[in-house]
Amino acid sequence: MENILNIVEEISGELDSLRKFIYDNPEIGFEEYKSSKAHIDLLKKHGFDVECPYLGCETSFKAVYDSKKPGRTISYLSEYDALPGIGHGCGHNILGATATGAGIVLSKLIDEIGGRVIVFGTAAEEVGGTKIELARSDELKDVDVAIEMHPGDINSVTPNSLALATRRFEFFGKTAHAADTPHEGINALDAQIVLFSAINALRQQTKDGSRIHGIIKDGGKAANIIPDYTDSRFYARSPEKKYLLELLEKLEACAKGAALATGCQVKISEYEKGNDNTVRNLAFNEVLMEKMEKYLDEEVKDIELNSGSTDAGDISHEVPTLHGYFKIAEEGTPSHTVEFRDSTMTDYAFDQMKKTIAAIVEVGIEVLQNDEVYEKIISEFKESVKTGKIIPHKN
Repeated sequence: MENILNIVEEISGELDSLRKFIYDNPEIGFEEYKSSKAHIDLLKKHGFDVECPYLGCETSFKAVYDSKKPGRTISYLSEYDALPGIGHGCGHNILGATATGAGIVLSKLIDEIGGRVIVFGTAAEEVGGTKIELARSDELKDVDVAIEMHPGDINSVTPNSLALATRRFEFFGKTAHAADTPHEGINALDAQIVLFSAINALRQQTKDGSRIHGIIKDGGKAANIIPDYTDSRFYARSPEKKYLLELLEKLEACAKGAALATGCQVKISEYEKGNDNTVRNLAFNEVLMEKMEKYLDEEVKDIELNSGSTDAGDISHEVPTLHGYFKIAEEGTPSHTVEFRDSTMTDYAFDQMKKTIAAIVEVGIEVLQNDEVYEKIISEFKESVKTGKIIPHKN
């Protein structure tokens, strides 16, 4: 088979222009009109059929190249949203170019192999992205694997990540003069204080690695008025989706108890979309490790847990998923910073990007051609479903 790095090099000028254009035109989630169009135009140029808008989002897309021969379907996940005020401090300008580049390179080879390659343009990762909608749709039923590589300060295969859910607790009481007739009021701030105290007590009984953190957005209007309305917002995280669901039940019980204790009414809602935990597939990671070590000159690490959350986790509960990292900055450089943003534009980062594209194209080829490898990957996925480690959105 033709040297993959040679094919990457053939389109490297286009990929360089793509990462630079998106860097120069940062757009926040659901507003990535220029960025998504830049990806779409390049994919169409290379023979992909593109659907946009996609899943009800004007800046998401689905780009398909079909060999017209029987075979598996490899998907790459492309992101291109920026952060407010910082621009591409998470490196999505280079992340998206990596995914789109891998899709294009694999399309040059798949006519010989058979199967399909899909590039999903997944808008708004930073604000509850469209991967969540993708995971809950039927669009992955014919997809065999999903692959995404995130720029970072190390090279790494896929770690687990934390499942994340949000809850908003609004308490409704009754106003009264805090000095003259306090007995006639129902104090909605007291309910929040009871809630926070109950959650603080709950933390002692939560499993290691789980997190609960929140704020009071509205605690009342004046010190001499019994508040009749208060509003708090919480994040809950856990390494396991199954345990997160248990934790949410306990959080909601704390809120209902606080309402009962103070005589308030409570409204419980989700105020931002959450993320499922990423469930790493060890058999799939073995393939990624082999290919990364083939192309990347520096150490490739195997980190068990990333303490952050990503909407790639939602995809991992539907199909075997890779969400590895490739080094573009000095180790210890934090993401969501100006320093990390500027790292995406270095020659070193671009060289790492090209090598990563070659690696994940070879991963795709391995899944397409090697039945034994694919069966190991899919068997592990099915076992994780059986044991409850993976909880598909549709059973």
